[in-house]
Amino acid sequence: MQLLYNNHLLQENELRLPLTNRAFQYNDGFFETIIIRQGRLSFWEDHILRMKEAATALQLSLPPYLTSPAIPEKLLNLAEQQQAMEHGRLKLKFWRAGAGIYTPETNQANWLATVQPATPVSNLPLQVGLCRQVRTQYSPLSHFKGPNAPLYIMAAIEKDNRNLNDILLLDLQNNVAEFISSNVFWVSDNIVYTPALETGCVNGIVRRNIMRWCRQNDLEVAEVLADVDQLYHADSVFSANVTGIKRIASIEEISLPTQHPLVDKLKNELFK
Repeated sequence: MQLLYNNHLLQENELRLPLTNRAFQYNDGFFETIIIRQGRLSFWEDHILRMKEAATALQLSLPPYLTSPAIPEKLLNLAEQQQAMEHGRLKLKFWRAGAGIYTPETNQANWLATVQPATPVSNLPLQVGLCRQVRTQYSPLSHFKGPNAPLYIMAAIEKDNRNLNDILLLDLQNNVAEFISSNVFWVSDNIVYTPALETGCVNGIVRRNIMRWCRQNDLEVAEVLADVDQLYHADSVFSANVTGIKRIASIEEISLPTQHPLVDKLKNELFK
């Protein structure tokens, strides 16, 4: 497999990372997952914005050339070599360069891009449960991907142990927060709701796009603190991330309605 390391094309067996690597030693970094559809980097500008936000939160200095038009072209060339242009998953990993213990030697960032072919997600509604093992918690680092990865790993283990399609995480105050790798939305009386970032949920790329689309189309959208009872009484509940929108058929074996024209419209508009 070929990869892009600090803007240099390498074979996988040519990549050499030292044991002092700060991603390995301290989880000192973040990552972005970008879906490639029909030769395009989906939501690229939003990913760039979140990368800048994550870098600011971690006090990382990203290479200025990352925002140049040449980078998407290089990433798509990498996808073409991996036969992932029709449908692929691109992962961008960023971590602080240098060694050091907790106090770093530098704030410059190293980065790595890998691409693999992917399969489109299933449209079948999901059977989900409430996470019992871990809770989300807001911090200046909770809105992007990477620093809190063990939380989602533990939730995913619980999901598998309980034979669920996904699992809904709550915050420390029992507010609905998010799914393992997607945000949660619900529709009630034609108002679209999603948990506030105060719950510790990730500020997902599609979360941003759904909220933007609603405002552009004069639909009310609200970021709220809500308990799970509000989802049980909603007209529709769905999950959303860069792979797509999925309907929720049940939470803790309580059946939910799965058909709603607004959700159909969102899917058609954002994932053409």
